This record gives sequence, structure tokens and C-alpha cells, in this order.
Amino acid sequence: MADTCTHVETVNPPEPSADGCEDCLRTGDRWVQLRLCVRCGHVGCCDSSPNRHATAHWREHPDHPLIRSFEPGQDWWWCYPEELLFEVDGAPPAPSHS
Repeated sequence: MADTCTHVETVNPPEPSADGCEDCLRTGDRWVQLRLCVRCGHVGCCDSSPNRHATAHWREHPDHPLIRSFEPGQDWWWCYPEELLFEVDGAPPAPSHS
């Protein structure tokens, strides 16, 4: 895995907004996996899902550049502007949906 991105210093871990993709839950759509915006807590679906709500959230809010996996047992982070996959040493375990 790569080094940490430059945006990670701005993170204040938020509470997740939902236990599923909040946009898909509103529309009745399905998702493959979930991602958590570490700036505001928005839970969106991954790019393998039909609606790609996590990436859409970043495009609407470019000042929200980091996501974490919201899947059990996955502790990776992704930085959209730097296109960087990484883990943060000493970070608490990733939250996940139930």
C-alpha cells in the first residue's frame, strides 16, 4: 500500500450518515459495497455499484477528498485527487455497516 496522502491531516472522523448508501436507500436502488466520506460521514456506494454515489459525493463536494471502506474488515482509505490507496497507522478500525 502507498504512503499516506496530504489530505489525511484534515480528518476528524464523523459518524456515518446511514447503515447503507443513503442515496440508494432513498431511491430503492442496490449497491455492491459502501464507502464513508471521512469529512462529513456521507455513506455512498462504490464505483462497482450502478450509481457510484461515493464518487458523485466527492464531485459535488471537492473539499471532501477522502473516503474509507465501510465494509467489515477493510481498513483502507482512498484519496480522490491524488488517486492514492493507503492505510493510516494507528487509526481506529474502520467503521462498518451492520
